[in-house]
This record gives sequence, structure tokens and C-alpha cells, in this order.
Amino acid sequence: MSVESTSVSPARQRNLRRLLAPEHVAVFGGDAAAEAIRQCRRIGFAGQVWPVHPHRTEIEGLRCYRSAAELPEAPDAAFVAVPKEATIGVVADLAARGTGGVVCHASGFAEHGPDGSALQESLVDAAAGMPLIGPNCIGLLNYLDGAALWPDQHGGRRVERGVAVLTQSGNIGQNLTMQRRSLPLAQLITLGNGAVTGAAELVDALLEDPRITAIGLHLEGVDDVAALSRVGLRALRAGIPVVVLKSGSSELGAQANLSHTSSLAGSDVLCDALFRRLGMARVHRVETFVEALKFLHVHGPLAGTRIASASCSGGEAALVADLAERRGLDLPPFPDGTGRQLQRLLGDRVAVANPLDYHTYIWGDRPAQTACFAELLGAGFDAHLLLVDFPREDRCADGPWVTTVDAFLAAHRQVGSPACVVSSLPEGLPEQVGERLLAEGMAPMQGVADCLAAISAAAEIGAAQRRSDATAPLEIPVEVVGEPHQLDERAGKRALSASGVATPEGALTSADDAPEAAARIGFPVVVKAVSADLAHKTEAGGVRVGLTSGEQVRDAVADMAGLTDAFLVERMVEGAVAELIVGVRRDPQFGLSLTIGAGGVLVELVRDSVTLLLPATREQIADALRDLRIWPLLAGFRGPAADVPAVVDAITAIAEHARGDDALLELDVNPLLATPRGAVAVDVLIRRAKEDG
Repeated sequence: MSVESTSVSPARQRNLRRLLAPEHVAVFGGDAAAEAIRQCRRIGFAGQVWPVHPHRTEIEGLRCYRSAAELPEAPDAAFVAVPKEATIGVVADLAARGTGGVVCHASGFAEHGPDGSALQESLVDAAAGMPLIGPNCIGLLNYLDGAALWPDQHGGRRVERGVAVLTQSGNIGQNLTMQRRSLPLAQLITLGNGAVTGAAELVDALLEDPRITAIGLHLEGVDDVAALSRVGLRALRAGIPVVVLKSGSSELGAQANLSHTSSLAGSDVLCDALFRRLGMARVHRVETFVEALKFLHVHGPLAGTRIASASCSGGEAALVADLAERRGLDLPPFPDGTGRQLQRLLGDRVAVANPLDYHTYIWGDRPAQTACFAELLGAGFDAHLLLVDFPREDRCADGPWVTTVDAFLAAHRQVGSPACVVSSLPEGLPEQVGERLLAEGMAPMQGVADCLAAISAAAEIGAAQRRSDATAPLEIPVEVVGEPHQLDERAGKRALSASGVATPEGALTSADDAPEAAARIGFPVVVKAVSADLAHKTEAGGVRVGLTSGEQVRDAVADMAGLTDAFLVERMVEGAVAELIVGVRRDPQFGLSLTIGAGGVLVELVRDSVTLLLPATREQIADALRDLRIWPLLAGFRGPAADVPAVVDAITAIAEHARGDDALLELDVNPLLATPRGAVAVDVLIRRAKEDG
């Protein structure tokens, strides 16, 4: 498939590029505008800066213009830091002048309730299609070209290439500029409310810059799922990794997001499904966010999960082994040749294994360490780690530690495999050492747990890139109108049967005819009360299984007489390997989602499930089954295996049935019985919007 761009006009794309990398800048306001001028100077902005103020004659030694109309020409970018009410007119004037785009600093818009929302609508109208970042944001920093539409301090510096970060939190953005972890920031954009220009459009623009090595998204909500889907696939197919730090997974976090930027967080499970589909690695801590972006900047996505680790401590080796296992990373034995060479170099007192505790017999011996590390890096794994924590600079000498890093770098120059130096504590790797490693193409990683999380993220993105051609962008959700209406089980099964899903042989009968129907179908049978008002028949006493005679059937329907006067008699499906739940839900933001999990009466207790957004391919559905904890049962753990192709066929048919029904609200098959000879939907619940008439 070709790499697709978002549906934005070429003129708007050009204007957005002008905003992100301006040659001239206009600043509106007083003290905040003055600070933006100072920050532009500090970062080395070489273009024109034009202050605009209705009363002042100069700001920071520069002549003031009274309005946008008086500017020498339409600015590429404008930083607007005036009161919220005045912002509307300034933005309208800038749009009329042909400005590339605006950073709107003022707050008090949609994040402040109905009145603010109305004001934000006026702001959107005033922009008239002009790119606008904010409102309620600090601004943007371009460390590639030297532009700071930013009214405060920041800790970054100019770079030739690096990562771009988009964040909905100005404070988190500012904090990221102050990091001492050697992360090369190329662009930092604070989104604020995202009233006009959202994350998807900005990512699309950043993908045009070959100097951007990776993109980090700190999101409080996903407002345009379809747009993010398109641009996410574009990034995936272009080989630009994306890391996501999304807040709002807890109820309190979601409430905090809403009050901060009026973002609609959406179901966190659906957000996870979206990011997984797009190959965006989700992390949950700022520290992991930084380390993952740094690793990806240096090494990019990885081909697999096999790693090697070396340290001079058995305790560190054990820690790496434990943490790697939790992250799904493999520490395979060294190849035979590598193992023999390491044994020869390290001596009989060292037990050669991966992770490697090389002891301190060669500590401080650069040639011996170089030879050892060259063997390690030559093992051919996907990533290679060296654990080193430097001593405190103010109290200790670091000679042997420097020698160790020198040896690792020398070995890396010989072999060239993906490698990183990682400290167990973040402060254990001084910034100057990190800068040196970065310059030599080696990732300086701070914190073992975050390092391994970063490697796992790189492997996850690599796997997603390899299957990206089979991933389709998400569709714009269908708006469903009408009152919810539940189909009775018989009608639901007929609908699924017509779509190719196997259901048990059965008959809809009255109480009097139920015993005869059971005899005709063949015992054992299941009897169910049938009513559109019964969503949970088992809890209501509306299901009897394993009935082996007409008398048992007669007694069962008599006991259910208070529930309904219609009964479904079905042949009992026996020999199930596992019970699955297959559910489809329609979400106004995300559209249709498919959940596959361990089913039956313990579904809420076991909570073993995977959620996919639709459309999903047959291969994606098969992968989801393999991700379940009950997969060994399906594969034949201590017993017969299920007919997995038939299970995949059934789930695929359920998903396609849902996609073909624009009135569908909810569909549950619980359980879908996986047997050695097929898959059968034995209980079905469907809710649809009732059509007019």
C-alpha cells in the first residue's frame, strides 16, 4: 500500500510548514511577547521578529507595529499572547493578512465551560482555515531551525536531527526541555485545546521533515480517531516510530484531563487497541517516554526481542533477567563460538551465560574489555546492553568506569551492532557521558527498567512495521439514530447463521411442544427461555443444560413459565476445548470494536481478553487469539486442540456481520464453543437501533 497523507489541502499544508519552521515571526502582546523575543534570540533565530502592540513604540529594542495590517508582509508565524477576548480579532486579522499560522497562548476557552466553548467556536471561525495551535498552550520550540514561539524559559538547544514531541500539557513540555538524559529534541509543540490544528495534522507535517527521527505524543484524549489512524499508518510505513504517553486511564485521570483541555479521553481499552493497531508504542511514565524516544532516535525499531546483557555484577545480571522476562524480551544463550571465545577471554572462574556477569578480573584492562565486548556485540542479537553506573563526580574518581565505556565504544566501532550503555539508576550516567555515547551512535540509557521498556517498544514497533501493509485505516464512525432494541436469542442466531456462523440445531416451541421438539432434535438438549427482555438468562433461571429426557424438558419449561411462553430447544454441543466470548461494540469516537476473550460464566472474573478495532483481518484475529492466556488450551494443552481455523472463521464472520449492520449497537456471543471439529455460537445477544416504522 502507498503511504497516505491526511486529507488537508496543499495550501494549508504549506502554511503549517511555515508555522513550524518560520522565516519571520510576529509577536502580539506585552511581557509574554517580550519573553518570546528573548527566547528567539537565545535559540539563535536568524529571521525577522516583528512585535505588535497598539500602544508601545518598541519591545526589546525592536520597533512595534500597531496591527497585523501594518506588518511589512504576512508573517510565517505569529505568537499571540493577548487577553482571550482580544485574541479573536487578532486571529481574524492575521488570517486575512495571509499568515502561515498562529500560536494562541491565551486560556479561558473550551476548558472553562459553556461560555469558553462559545468563545472557542468564535476563535475557530476567526482562523478561517489558518493553522492555529492552542488556545491554552505555551507554544512551540523548533530546535532544528531556531524558532521559539515560547514565553518562558526552556532547557533545549539547537540540534541537526532529533525527535519531535507533541504534548497537551505545557508544563510537561517545558519539563521535557529541561531533561538531562541526552534526548535530542528537534521540535516541541504544546497542543493546548487543539481547537483548529490537532495532533494528527501536526504529525502529518512533521513526517515531511527528514531530520525528525521519532515522534512522541503526550495525549489526554483522541478527538479524531480516523485522522490519527491515517497519519499513524503513514508514519508506520515511512519508518518513523511513534511513542505515546496517554493519561486518563483512571477515572480521576480522565476527569483531570477534561478540566485541563476539554479533551474527551475515550475508553482506555479502545485507545490501547488504536495504538497497537497503528504500531504506536504506548508507555505510562514520562521517564519511559524519554528513554524510548532516545533509543528509537539512535537505533530505530528493532527486528526482534533477543537481547544480550553484560555487567560486572551477578546482582545486576539477575535484575536484567527478571525485568526482561516481564517485558517479553528474550535472553538466549550465546552462540557456541561466542561462548567459547568469552570463556577463553574471561577464564574458568567466570560462568559464561546471558546475561553475562564478566566479574572484575578484567576491570580497568581496556584491551581485555574491548575483546570481551566485541564478542558480546558479535553475538548477533537485536540489542546489546552494558550496565555501568558511574560514581559521583563530586566525591569519587571515575577512571575504570571511563575505561569500560571506552572499551565498549571501541568494540562497537569494530562490530557495529545495536548497543546501549545503561545505568541502573538514572543519575548513574552523567550527561557528558551520554552526549559522548550519542555522538558515537550508541544509546545512553538511564534506568534498567525504562531501558528494557524502551527496547520492548522498539521491538513492538518493528513488528508492526513488518505487517503494516496488511493494516487498513479506520473508518469514520457511523452515527446511529434510534432507540436501542434487543433481539431475542432466536432472531440473533438466525442473523449470525445467515452470515456463516455455526449455531446449534434447534427449534422455537411452546411449553406444550417442547418435549416433542427435544425428542426430534435428539438428546441431550438445552432449553432456554426466549424473550427480548432477557439479557442474562442464566441469572434469571432461564437456561437448563444437559437434559436427557422428555420429562426433564417438561419440568424445565414449567419452571421457566414465569419468564416467557416461548422456548428454544437446542441440541447440546459437547466436547468443547474452550469457551470464548466474542463481543462487538459501537463507540461514537472509535466506531466498531471487537473483543475476544475467555468466555462462559467466569468472563468477568477471569478478564482475559484482547480488543481490536474494526476492520480487522483474519491474521489480526488469529494473533489476538494467540495473545490470550487461554491460548494453550486452544492449542491442545494436555488434551485435544481446538479447530483454530474454524474459530478464526467464526470470529471473522461475526466481525463482518457487525460491519454490515449500520444499526448495530452491541453484539455478544458468549460462549463461542471451540471444539476439535468446529466453533459454535451457543448464546447470542444483539442490540440494534430500532428503525423508524
